[in-house]
Amino acid sequence: MSQPRLTLILGGARSGKSRAAEDLVTAAPSPWIYIATAQAFDAEMRERIARHRARRGAGWQTVEAPRDLARAVRSAPAQAPVLVDCLTLWLSNLLLADLDAADLEQAMADLDHALGRRIAPTILVSNEVGLGIVPDHPLGRRFRDAAGRLHQHLAARADRVLFMVAGLPLVVKGEK
Repeated sequence: MSQPRLTLILGGARSGKSRAAEDLVTAAPSPWIYIATAQAFDAEMRERIARHRARRGAGWQTVEAPRDLARAVRSAPAQAPVLVDCLTLWLSNLLLADLDAADLEQAMADLDHALGRRIAPTILVSNEVGLGIVPDHPLGRRFRDAAGRLHQHLAARADRVLFMVAGLPLVVKGEK
């Protein structure tokens, strides 16, 4: 069975999203492209990034794209499987760059357009943040709302959507 072209993996913190995404990508031939959106602003984040890199090992090419995710997706070789980890960090980076609503929507539209041009399997990882309380700060609400809109749009576009719970994938759309 061939891999779906676009897979969205959602879940909470430490739910196993990244590991599941890596397993899906490595089911296809290498080289595998890992598009990282995290930025190492402190020692703890540098350690997290180092653990992720060490776990991936050989065969992976890492592209850092904290804000210009669409360009990184467009630049990936057409036949190479791509893993984007993670969309909510990317949204955070955009919001902290103080983009206005139109720029944020344009960035999401640019990503959507870049994903539409992909041929090889593309796996998107994102945190589901809409299951908790309503944030008490306007920036938190803006983030939660933007993530919800992005997730809904990408889930509609995706061939497969998985929701990770305690390391276990629940199939929301498509096949495991």
